[in-house]
Amino acid sequence: MKIIAFAASNHKKSINKQLVAYAAQLLTKSEVELLDLNDYELPLYSQDKEEELGHPQLAKAFLAKITESDGILISFAEHNGSYTVAYKNLFDWCSRIEPKVFQNKPMVLLSTSPGSMGASSVLATAIQSAPYFNGIVKASLSIPSFFDNFDSEKQQLKHQELDEQLKDAVSHLNHLK
Repeated sequence: MKIIAFAASNHKKSINKQLVAYAAQLLTKSEVELLDLNDYELPLYSQDKEEELGHPQLAKAFLAKITESDGILISFAEHNGSYTVAYKNLFDWCSRIEPKVFQNKPMVLLSTSPGSMGASSVLATAIQSAPYFNGIVKASLSIPSFFDNFDSEKQQLKHQELDEQLKDAVSHLNHLK
């Protein structure tokens, strides 16, 4: 089985990138490809840009990664209670090519932030909207207070209960097919 995993952030030192990389290591029964949104940077979406450019190759390439996968693992960063511009822009371009972006793929959705809410607002939005784009959310988890709960040197969760919850969430992608 092939799983794609990515942080919905373009920050080079993203804590969501650290979390999704750790979660991806827990997928012991799958081949995991970690994607970086910086590799899919596109002009800001607008109908005018779409008429001018058509559908950019990078958006097509990102959609191809989804098509070729058996499941999706995403960790969402939160900007002002919502998606990051980098993720939303890529998603908007992709949805113009394939409105059902997630193509009936099972998904595990994560989020984290330095604060006690763990980016739970954006995670709730992602969980609610995924089915409209043919995403099948199998599990989700918000990790609060990232710097208190994640060991950046060891690149793993240090809070045992949260680690068990993450392992349980990710296990839904280990049991596909």
